[in-house]
Amino acid sequence: MKRTLLAVALLGCLTTSAASLAAQANTTLDPVIVTATRTAISADDALSSVTVITRADIQRLQPVSLVDLLQGLPGITITQAGGLGEQTSLFMRGTNSTHTLVLVDGIRIGSVTAGLPALEQIPVNEIQRIEIVRGPRSSLYGADAIGGVIQIFTRHGSQHGGLTPSLSVTTGSHGLAGSQVGLSGGDRHAWLNLSLGGEYTHGFPSCRMGAAEAGAGCFADDPRNDAYRNWNGLLDAGYRWDNGTELAVTGLRSRNDVEYGGTPYGGNRAINEQQLAGARLSFSPLEPWKVTLSAGQSRDLASTFYQGTYYGTYYPLTPTGFYNSRRNQASWQNDIRLGADQLLTAGVDYRQEHISSSTGYLASQIDDTGSFLQYQGSFGRNELQLSARHDHNGQFGGHDTGAVAWGYHFDHGLRLMASYGSAFHAPTFNDLYYPPYYGIPSANPHLKPETSRSAELGLSQQGQGWNWALNAYQTRIHDLIALNSSYYPENISRARIRGLEAQAGTRLAHWNVHGYLTLMRPQDVGGADDPNNGNLLARRPEKTLRVDADRQFGAFGVGATFYAAGMRYDDAANQHRLGGYATTDLRASYAFTADWTLSARLANVFDRRYATAWYFNQPGRSWFLTLRYSPATHH
Repeated sequence: MKRTLLAVALLGCLTTSAASLAAQANTTLDPVIVTATRTAISADDALSSVTVITRADIQRLQPVSLVDLLQGLPGITITQAGGLGEQTSLFMRGTNSTHTLVLVDGIRIGSVTAGLPALEQIPVNEIQRIEIVRGPRSSLYGADAIGGVIQIFTRHGSQHGGLTPSLSVTTGSHGLAGSQVGLSGGDRHAWLNLSLGGEYTHGFPSCRMGAAEAGAGCFADDPRNDAYRNWNGLLDAGYRWDNGTELAVTGLRSRNDVEYGGTPYGGNRAINEQQLAGARLSFSPLEPWKVTLSAGQSRDLASTFYQGTYYGTYYPLTPTGFYNSRRNQASWQNDIRLGADQLLTAGVDYRQEHISSSTGYLASQIDDTGSFLQYQGSFGRNELQLSARHDHNGQFGGHDTGAVAWGYHFDHGLRLMASYGSAFHAPTFNDLYYPPYYGIPSANPHLKPETSRSAELGLSQQGQGWNWALNAYQTRIHDLIALNSSYYPENISRARIRGLEAQAGTRLAHWNVHGYLTLMRPQDVGGADDPNNGNLLARRPEKTLRVDADRQFGAFGVGATFYAAGMRYDDAANQHRLGGYATTDLRASYAFTADWTLSARLANVFDRRYATAWYFNQPGRSWFLTLRYSPATHH
């Protein structure tokens, strides 16, 4: 009851302030998004809960990683096993970390062995915008989109004419040093963006002392700092003909070298690499018909090393294992305009996943073909979206998903939305094909996909310079894959997640204020045979709150972010409790010319000690300073 009252109070406070200032607020343009429906629509027309992060937001918030950027947004919780570059897991709307589909420029990323996207390997300096769509999207994208979809768009070349260089240099706590150089430009037909960057930090010990004795997953009580290095490069180019035909290519490579507490068996250093390349061609054979052909490949390369012991006796760097996963994909999409307010979309996706490893997997390749159909229509004040998809997988056969969403526009920008959809997560290579361990089976080739059913009800309103939204949802997940008492994976668990998300933004006394509140109950409901029945799902707090406030004084800008998270448990048995915490970040920037900006950020101002994963350290008070050269025509 207290949590419900807190949600209502926060929403009421923000929306009351917004309404009182509507007459003097500035009008803002509604952003265009493509992730919610695979077609270009305004964010206000999306019949789902959507958040858009622009390049201007990234420069304003001054994040050093995706964790800084995404943590605390509606429905999103992130855990990290230490500092920069350490393993990162994202939980959307309380679903598992493998239940969120992550795309980069339309290309699916993530290891095919564990099923996790390596968010820690994506450099924020290479990001142009991010679209976050919450709720099931398997009827459009296939496997893994149970909690939602996050699509990251890399930096795009400008079409304002000419080629222009850009530069940024960063320094900060823990010996942080980083830089990015780029060349961008184009004209009304062509665009090009080239960028190279890197960063280094000597870091801090990722494992808290005493973790090994506590069995916390930090395998060595090693007081040395865990260093991190990253090198990255980006290519984005394209050409648009006068008849609207467009050809675009993209390529991204990011290489991480990260240290962590470990053993000769698990290593204490990893070199991970994320590679992706893709091309997209769109054209209109007939006026109401648009065809989009795309193809791409993502590679997730991981090598693990062991380089010494706690006592400082070092051995030659020796690899202890490698996992190289490759995902090829292709898509054929057709958008057919049936009328002024009706659009039919039909297409076929093909995906091939392959693994090569020092571990002898029992199989090395899985293929999946999915065909989908979507209808979008507007009828006066009503909006309707229907979608269905059939996936045929080489391992588990066929699987069908679908979704329906309805919206109604009232007067004064008020809108009601309701939706229902199904989704699924396919078993990973580790689930299906990991080799036996000392003769004991470690994988189950008979696993079924994890499936879900979600229902959502939302109410939102947008005015001149202010907006608010309230979304309530319930997701039931069946056939969750878990290890039985013999550490053998089986479809033995179920989960029920109920949640409430509130968000609002306004201009208050010359401050731009945005607030996000998430309340949810992510619960194991596996029944009498499930030893964790009734427990909270691991690493997911029941409540989070984030408030961003920023103000501009001419060329000088200031801002702050407050983030609070409630307690959570680190394990399914709910034995390891992680306490709630709150952090405050301060930031400032000064544009001393139209092209040069100096930015400063002080994170975790009050030096709060907290953990998002049991016995893994998080950074204390940290400072960052960035000098950026970015010509005004390319802002």
